[in-house]
Amino acid sequence: MQQYMTQAALAEAWGLRDAADRFRHETVEEMQHAERLIKRMLGLGVAPNASQLRPAGLAYGLVELLLQDAALEAEIVALYDEATNFCRRIADTENAEFFNALLQDELQHAAEIETWLESLGVARRTTEDERAYF
Repeated sequence: MQQYMTQAALAEAWGLRDAADRFRHETVEEMQHAERLIKRMLGLGVAPNASQLRPAGLAYGLVELLLQDAALEAEIVALYDEATNFCRRIADTENAEFFNALLQDELQHAAEIETWLESLGVARRTTEDERAYF
């Protein structure tokens, strides 16, 4: 959420209104994910601790921002995939479905970033870990 919000401000400063709007849209979607996670945690009796936020990445151009986003989304996809599979292994169907829904959203985000990069003429090499998901 913090990364997309920062990127929206950067894109706006660069005069890239459409990109800024897209990043703002992603910010809202990530805020909704954060809210879902917080509600789930509270429902399980766990206090959220968002003080461990990763610093937002800065860049000198739109392509660099999108490459950072692609890498971050790949990490998030792997995390939600791991959580989904763990919950399935312990027969926690409810939480497996919860994490799988987040996983599907993040897979969609990752695909949108890849499409955006391709529209800018960037053919990105995916890592072995990313190929497992895409």
